[in-house]
Amino acid sequence: MPEITRRTFVKGSAVAVGGTAIASKFLFGGLETVQQTNTLLMAQQIQEDFVNTTCWIGKQDCGIVARRVNGRLVSLEGLEAHPKNRGTLCPKGTAQIAAVYDPQRIKTPLIRTNGKGGPGEFRAASWDEALDLVASKTKAVLEEDPKLLLWQKGRSKAKVFYDTAFVKATGATKLGHGAYCSDTGYRAAEYTLGPHGVLHPDFKYTRYLLSWGWNITAAGGNKTCWITWPQQMVEAREKNGLKIIQIDPRLRPAGHFADRWLPIRPSTDLAFALALCRELITLGFVDEPYLKAYTNSAHLVGPDGLILRGDLPADAEEGAEAPALVWDQASGQAVPHDEAADPALTGKYDVDGVAAKPAFQLFVENVEPYTPEWAAEICGLTADSIRKVAAEFGENANIGATIVVDGVEVPYRPVAIMAYHMAQQELGFQALRAMIMVSMLVGSPGAVGGQLVDFTWKIHKNYAKFGNLTVNEGPYDFTLAKSKFFPINSGFPGIVAKVMQDPAKYEVEKLPKVAILHYVNPLTAFPSQKDFLDTYGKFEFVAVLSPWLSETADYFADVVLPTATMEKYEGPMSASDQYIDGKTLRLPVMDPLFESRGEIDIYIDLCERLGVLYGEGGYIDQINKNLPLKDEFALPLDQVPEVRDIFDRWSRMEGLEGGIEYFERNGVWVKGPLPATKRYGYVTDPPFGGALHRLYGESLLVAQKKQRELGADKIYWQDYTALPTWRTPTMESSPPEYDLTLISYKLIEQKQSRTSMIPLLTELSGIQRLDMNPETASKLGIEEGDDVIVESHNAVTGETRQLRTVVALTSGFRPDVVGMPHHFGGWSPDRNKGLGPSPNEIYFTGEGYMVCTADQSFHVKVRVLKG
Repeated sequence: MPEITRRTFVKGSAVAVGGTAIASKFLFGGLETVQQTNTLLMAQQIQEDFVNTTCWIGKQDCGIVARRVNGRLVSLEGLEAHPKNRGTLCPKGTAQIAAVYDPQRIKTPLIRTNGKGGPGEFRAASWDEALDLVASKTKAVLEEDPKLLLWQKGRSKAKVFYDTAFVKATGATKLGHGAYCSDTGYRAAEYTLGPHGVLHPDFKYTRYLLSWGWNITAAGGNKTCWITWPQQMVEAREKNGLKIIQIDPRLRPAGHFADRWLPIRPSTDLAFALALCRELITLGFVDEPYLKAYTNSAHLVGPDGLILRGDLPADAEEGAEAPALVWDQASGQAVPHDEAADPALTGKYDVDGVAAKPAFQLFVENVEPYTPEWAAEICGLTADSIRKVAAEFGENANIGATIVVDGVEVPYRPVAIMAYHMAQQELGFQALRAMIMVSMLVGSPGAVGGQLVDFTWKIHKNYAKFGNLTVNEGPYDFTLAKSKFFPINSGFPGIVAKVMQDPAKYEVEKLPKVAILHYVNPLTAFPSQKDFLDTYGKFEFVAVLSPWLSETADYFADVVLPTATMEKYEGPMSASDQYIDGKTLRLPVMDPLFESRGEIDIYIDLCERLGVLYGEGGYIDQINKNLPLKDEFALPLDQVPEVRDIFDRWSRMEGLEGGIEYFERNGVWVKGPLPATKRYGYVTDPPFGGALHRLYGESLLVAQKKQRELGADKIYWQDYTALPTWRTPTMESSPPEYDLTLISYKLIEQKQSRTSMIPLLTELSGIQRLDMNPETASKLGIEEGDDVIVESHNAVTGETRQLRTVVALTSGFRPDVVGMPHHFGGWSPDRNKGLGPSPNEIYFTGEGYMVCTADQSFHVKVRVLKG
């Protein structure tokens, strides 16, 4: 018997069905009917083909091979050539086919017919009518003040076309989702080291990893969605004996992959990191050559907290900063850093009558009180466990060792930290800075096996910007950028919601009038749901781009524009796994279903109606500048572009034979291995991209002084300190009966709020629950499956909020911590009703529940009552 493949089965099945039809027609309809049926069958021959594309639902854009029959998508498989997923797909990747055919997708543009603030009533509209309405409302605001147009995204998949080109062409104010994701960590890494990212290891070489709040087997981590890091982690444990210490109030995702679990108390990570720094110094694990050459540790600091500086050379450029002084032990005098033969890291020196100390000396004095015993009491751990981690980290760092990679000798420090979403806590900015300093002490940043931030060591523009923070007097714009409240500002929808409710408090005079919501669903996706319910009704007009009628669209949209799912072009996107470099595009798996359209097509049409499509500075020009498209590949500024042609021009400009056809044939452009000179900061040209790592944060102290001069309350300036300094989190001021800390986490079946719209993933996720340690449940008289009330308390305002759910017992939580996954609490589409509430209903935002960088905290004190 010949082998039956999937393809022959499909074709054979079609022939069998066709044969049955012929027999039936022959028996009852005569020869003429048989001939007609044969003609019909030939016209309906099944045609199978495959389309290379990328995942639409996840974060890391895995490669996908989409199988089609007669032009219709029937299945999805991983693309083997793609470095990130290597032929595999996670549950989200496989299940997104259900999104394409979901009967509850929006079929046509919708226009609201009833009042806002409750369940919406809509009528179908044509694209022309809907876009004309959006354009007329938007254009009026652009003529008044473009900044009063708010463009807000959840996760955009083609930043050049959305975040950049549309925002720049219109002059709109942009708000992203990062303040709820991991932007606190991004800001800390940009400030301290320079690259854009949070923290991840060099899995090929790392031998000792602090998995700090990393949701190992149920999430992604820095820069990826899910598949890549777990694959590399498993290989690292098998090949180089990687040891993992899980630092997390919750064990479950680490499972047997963690060698040891340290169930740290939420919001105490800063205390733990400070104690590790102290112990590393005490044990002598200090990489002095790195600290002297590549950080500001040797810079002399005066009694006022400012760095001492020399004179500018006569040929210095305008605006140049005077050189920082260090104490040169070889010459016995203060000299500019780059002139010192042997900069001192410790001691006290007289510089022209000014008593000065090296920044590292101040750091040593700063961490001295933070003993393991002190940290143990705060973190809920033992002093010995903290000492053990410090000793192991230092021993495994191999300070002074080098290794040859790609023919280049590079420092070898095989110790690192993986951290991402855990940065979103009130003290997160300084906690992440302190965690980075743990790595800095042993010279791990940018070393082989050491601390990495991005897939290449390149410096983000925020590094220079953060070196001289701007703190203006009011009035401020509604994001509070450059304000006395947030000298570093991620762009936080939560604080915008607070501002819109009380602009005078924040010295704001102008509020946004029109909002364009791009794949964002604040009512269920963002903490403090009440604040968004109270805010979005204040917009004069709201347009939503989404494949579904989200909860936010249901309550507040004036117009809903139905977007395609996988049926569109987007990109270009990175295909790098940190070792192999590559690029990819999202190619449409089929024509858009219903009357949906790709977002790029929508923005082109909208920009033309707004009068910002053509000419210099227009949408097309912004695409040319930022994609970029240069010379003969640039788009004409006076013609409406075709989306496929845009990506074809980009592909040809990159030198790919056949242009976009290259991606249609191959799915991914694998450029080859990333060389050591791009991956490792020590051997980039110049080293570390020319950025001096900031152990000492002088600009933070300067910003704090300005904040205080302008009358900012302490809650805004208290964490702008030159060195990470512990304080008790605000939430700990809640009454003692709120004795549990609520944390939230991600399920592997889900990603952003859009995944909760996919029925297959919703079914896999089950219903909402409150995870609780059995010891805690016993004390409260609660059993598995009991109905309970979870009540949160705002330590600043005294407000309380409640939700009802059921208890799930697990020993994988600290007894003083309870947890709830995201992805619940929806009511649109109807199938999401009744699955349970979202923890976002009882979280708070604003003072005490956000970070000093204008980012959200996901911790709150609660009590649990029997329902």
